[in-house]
Amino acid sequence: MKGTKFGRNFFNSTRGRILDLLRVGVGTVDELSRGLELTDNAVRAHLATLERDGLVEQRGLQRGLRKPHFAYRLTDEAERLFPKAYHTLLNQLLVVLKLRLKPKELQSILREVASALAAGQNTSRSNESAERRAQRAVAVLEELGGASRIEKEDDKLLIRSNSGCPFSEIVSEHPEICRLAEVLLSEITKSEVREYCERGKSPQCAFEIMASK
Repeated sequence: MKGTKFGRNFFNSTRGRILDLLRVGVGTVDELSRGLELTDNAVRAHLATLERDGLVEQRGLQRGLRKPHFAYRLTDEAERLFPKAYHTLLNQLLVVLKLRLKPKELQSILREVASALAAGQNTSRSNESAERRAQRAVAVLEELGGASRIEKEDDKLLIRSNSGCPFSEIVSEHPEICRLAEVLLSEITKSEVREYCERGKSPQCAFEIMASK
C-alpha cells in the first residue's frame, strides 16, 4: 500500500469512517457524503486516496435519480485492517478438535458454545417484531467483530454482509463455524435461522430469520 501507515487512530479519521461505512455494504459517493455530512467532492478525494492505497475499489453502477452512480466496496486488504479477535487461537482449537472428535461430536460442542454465548446476551422477547429480532442479531455479530445489515426480499428477512464476516480468517478452513453463528443467532432471536454464507476468498455472511420458535 505504498508505505501508508495505519495506526490506532486511523478509524477515527474520515477515511477510516468511510471504511466503516463500506464494511456494512457497497456505497455510492452520494450515500457516503450523507453518512459523513461532507460534500461529494470531499468524499471523492478521500475515495481516490483509499483506491490508491488499495483499500477500496469500484464495483459497478447503482441507479440514481438522474444518472447511475459508481458504487464502492472494501478490498480484502481493507478487511484485514479491522481487528479479528483470537482468530489464530480459534483456528488451532478447531484443528485439534477435528483431530480428536467425530463430526457429530464437534457440531454438538459448537452448538453448546453458541448457546453459552447467547446466554450472556440480551435475547429477544416473544412480542418483538421480526425486524427488531434481526437488529439484535446484527448487534451480536458486531460484538464478534463483524459488520452486517438487514435486508428484506419479498417476505424474507435477511442478515447479510459484503466483507464483514467475524470469522473471515478461518471460515474457509473451518466452514462449520457458520453453524455456530447460525445457532447463536437462533438463540438470540428466539427464531429459526437458516445460514446461506459464502465461504470463498472474500467470505460473506447470509442468514435468514424465520418465524419465532
